Amino acid sequence: MTELRFDNRVAVITGAGRGLGRAYARLLGSKGARVVVNDNGGSLKGEGLDTGPADEVVREIRAGGGDAIACTETVATPEGGKAIIQAALDKYGRIDILIHRAGNVRYGSLEEIPQEDFDAVVNVHLKGGFHVVRHAFPHMTSAGYGRIVLTSSIGGIYGNHNVVNYGVSKAGTIGLCNVTALEGAPKGVKCNIILPGAVTRMAEGLDISAYPPMEPELVAPVVGWLSHESCSVTGEMYISVAGRVARAYVAETEGVYRPTWTIDDVGAQIDAIRDTTKQWVFPPVPSGFVDHLQRSFEMARRGS
Repeated sequence: MTELRFDNRVAVITGAGRGLGRAYARLLGSKGARVVVNDNGGSLKGEGLDTGPADEVVREIRAGGGDAIACTETVATPEGGKAIIQAALDKYGRIDILIHRAGNVRYGSLEEIPQEDFDAVVNVHLKGGFHVVRHAFPHMTSAGYGRIVLTSSIGGIYGNHNVVNYGVSKAGTIGLCNVTALEGAPKGVKCNIILPGAVTRMAEGLDISAYPPMEPELVAPVVGWLSHESCSVTGEMYISVAGRVARAYVAETEGVYRPTWTIDDVGAQIDAIRDTTKQWVFPPVPSGFVDHLQRSFEMARRGS
């Protein structure tokens, strides 16, 4: 089997100084990609600046014969997002791959979380994704090629306690991916989501004694394939946790049609409405939004 490589491709990876991002950068760098290692080296809460993590990953890639530069701009502002993409353009003249991995953690219940902590996480995970996609996307579409991998989480799909900022960010990232995939499809740009599970510094304070092996290196090959020119999917979500790789997707029950509804009708029909025996699955690309409407309208026209 021919080895999948990234020779002559330029990859920007945010949050690449530690954990999952570092594993992604090292893998792509070892396969010939020229890598912009973006990380401001902040604390787990996103505070402070330390050039050390990004510089160290650059040294590791170069030691293996690869090509990389460090960028310590923040994804949390539009200006920072633009500067991160510009770093790739200034050094390498192009951008082929964007992987948004940068993240921070600030815990707090829905009742008690300070607005500052909510905003700080949303600014990095969700807005940060938009800030870098927004500036990379035009360069990719004009070149007729691009691969974008955004990071969501099972916490964005199922939720979790004391991380409303994280849950909102990761759910919102799914919408960002869908729109990017739709608008990029006719222009050679694919966008997908990784939902990773790995033991990194974000697991600090958690009891992981019963966890199976969950190194970032188990996730990196999935991100590598989603970043590769041979990637055949767009607008999709892939789980990678403890060696398990799976696709996640949104589904609808077939539901119930009635020409009119009352509150009592909804209560009487709720079991049938919730029945998952028949499901509708509409991939975002090429036309999930329209397909959803058409199927719904068909039920209304049929009267059943």
